[in-house]
Amino acid sequence: MDDRTSHDNFVKRAFVVLAIVALAAAVYMLGRLLLLIFAAIVVAVILRAIARIFIRFGLPQGVSVTFAVITLFAILGSVSWVFGDLLVTQFATLIARIPEAIEATQAAFDNWGLDYDVREAARDITSQLSGLTTRAGSFAIMSAGGALTNIILVLAGAVFFAAQPDLYRQGLVRIVPKQREKLAEETLEDLGRALGLWLRAQILSSIIVAIMVYIALSAIGVPSAAALAVIAGLLDFIPFIGPVVAGIPAVLVAFSVSPTTALWTLGVYVLIQQIQGNVLQPIIQKRSVDLLPAVLLFAVVAAGILFGLLGVLLAAPLTVVGFVLVQRLYIEQVLQKVPKRPAPPKSPPPEKAE
Repeated sequence: MDDRTSHDNFVKRAFVVLAIVALAAAVYMLGRLLLLIFAAIVVAVILRAIARIFIRFGLPQGVSVTFAVITLFAILGSVSWVFGDLLVTQFATLIARIPEAIEATQAAFDNWGLDYDVREAARDITSQLSGLTTRAGSFAIMSAGGALTNIILVLAGAVFFAAQPDLYRQGLVRIVPKQREKLAEETLEDLGRALGLWLRAQILSSIIVAIMVYIALSAIGVPSAAALAVIAGLLDFIPFIGPVVAGIPAVLVAFSVSPTTALWTLGVYVLIQQIQGNVLQPIIQKRSVDLLPAVLLFAVVAAGILFGLLGVLLAAPLTVVGFVLVQRLYIEQVLQKVPKRPAPPKSPPPEKAE
């Protein structure tokens, strides 16, 4: 009897291990699709935040989300209309100046006696960036048609998620054992709040970084300051790696002006990166979740290795989600310790008695 019980336990454990391996393989094979779904959820959080403004006026959720989509496109369209010509011109100038900037940088290094091949480094960086977009086989999504299809899928999914978030939340809760439904609901609530807080704080950080870069580069006379500021603001969404990558074209372009301008530009990016890391980033973490810098850095690298460029872009919000799940499902449930949770929403002030 004991032998049979041991055999049954072994078979059960073997099936559990096989199920885990099969699940991991399925997640890896469907990684691209899962990342697109996650991207749709992130966009849905933005739409939901805008939609709350209209919900407060008593409009239905579906109508509010529709107005949120229109508002979002109106904001993007207005920005493009006001600054579009300037940015297009500056980006064209920036691209045209890159070869000249590389040659100027090489000449400066040669004059300084530095044995460094800037041309070869530029070719290596270009090759690595190209390889990043096609890494991991099925995760190649950067072709024109593929990118457009993915954008449409993400936007459509975001609208569905934002219009009926409770429907999808309840669907997830229903597949959880009954005794764990409350935990699942609280965890999903924490996830939504953490993503919302992180997005709002990160968007503010990116805007501040772009403004600081534009003012500083304009002051020291670096060409295409507006285009370089937009690049810095967008890459600010990628922790640690983004600001470094944003500084490379700026320094190269500055070398086409003079080595002194390049050194000033390097100093500007180092200073802004310090402000971002020591002032803005703690504010982001305080508003959402307290992520360890090393964990966030290696999460970006790991996401890039596994999923290519899309993984790098979504590494920060994925890390936020992973942090919340570890806190609620492992720290709280397994270790029986108090988890770190995102800041709770502010309750409305009590109404004054008449």
